[in-house]
Amino acid sequence: MTRSPAEHTRTAVVIGAGVGGLASGVALARHGWDVTVVERATSLDPVGAGIVVAPNAVRSLDALGVGDATRDLAALQGEFGLRRPDGSWLVRGRAEGATSVFGDRTLMLHRAQLVDLLADALPAGALHLRTTATVTDPGTASRRARVTTTDAAGTTTQVDADLVVAADGIASATRTRWWPSAPAPVSGGSTAWRFVTPGVPGVVGSEIWGRGIVAGVMPLADGRVYMYVSVADGVGVPRDLDELRARLADWHDPIPALLASVDDATALRHELRHLPAPPASLVTGRVALVGDAAHAMLPNLGQGGCQALEDGVVLGARVRPEDDVAAALQRWSAERRPRVATVMRLSARISAPTLWTSPVATTLRDAGMRAVGRWTEALGARALRPVMAWEPPQG
Repeated sequence: MTRSPAEHTRTAVVIGAGVGGLASGVALARHGWDVTVVERATSLDPVGAGIVVAPNAVRSLDALGVGDATRDLAALQGEFGLRRPDGSWLVRGRAEGATSVFGDRTLMLHRAQLVDLLADALPAGALHLRTTATVTDPGTASRRARVTTTDAAGTTTQVDADLVVAADGIASATRTRWWPSAPAPVSGGSTAWRFVTPGVPGVVGSEIWGRGIVAGVMPLADGRVYMYVSVADGVGVPRDLDELRARLADWHDPIPALLASVDDATALRHELRHLPAPPASLVTGRVALVGDAAHAMLPNLGQGGCQALEDGVVLGARVRPEDDVAAALQRWSAERRPRVATVMRLSARISAPTLWTSPVATTLRDAGMRAVGRWTEALGARALRPVMAWEPPQG
């Protein structure tokens, strides 16, 4: 990673090669930036996780030039809804109705597939694995930012960049150092398992709400199933997968069968954490925070990765190589921050009833959703339309 002093091309360094970092790298490269993406991991192959790509994110992928390729790999959401552990439906619908409201279909695929598509869309040689990076100077309107990188061989390099994108996750070292007054991550009150299982007959896309436990099953295009389970702290978090299997042994088919088929080595287990709010600005100097580094949110709305994709697309559209970079970044932050703050609040609001453990409260919750039935679906679509119907900037 060397830069010639005589080089005048505007350069951008992206720290982190998750969905937000890769999207930012692709978007900036498509708009003329010389992009370098650094990632400390040895590979880009996340295990055990699927991703739901909502209509707003599908349009983001179109803007990045990989929308059609994603559609080719993904399963289209068909029937979906909310169920009780006994299998009875609380709310039931079909994706076609949501498509008419949101303007596109929801797609489901393995996260590794999406990561590979985005990585392949980067310019040749832009991605550097097994490389750590630290922002040592965020820069100013008149001074470039500086990043110190260390590669797999232990070689340390000082890189001056016109723009730095920090996509280094919820525990972002960049945010911690350069946004000292920003809110720190807090507990979401539950622990989640995520895995991809072999397919079994009769799987319908759905989320199942119990007392402090939520499970989701999402069929993938290749016949496998993406599954997740979150358990609230209030009902006691299982110590391992065997204990989780025992806890859900009496849930409706095919939940026990799917759990039985999980390869324990590929399962992901994490305490759910989130940021209570984004920083007051997503920018300092020439450094921008994207994805979980800026707005880690609870997963109940399925918008974490979707908003990271939006971040990258809007960054590429609003911050061009010929711009006053620091000023353009401030405008980008002013555009993005209100939107992500709204989505964060909505995600937290949807999460709240999934943590309820009282038999009385959960019975009333379920009865209320079942009683209003299609009204719940219609009202939900109306509430989500500002999120899902978002369109990328043109040009």
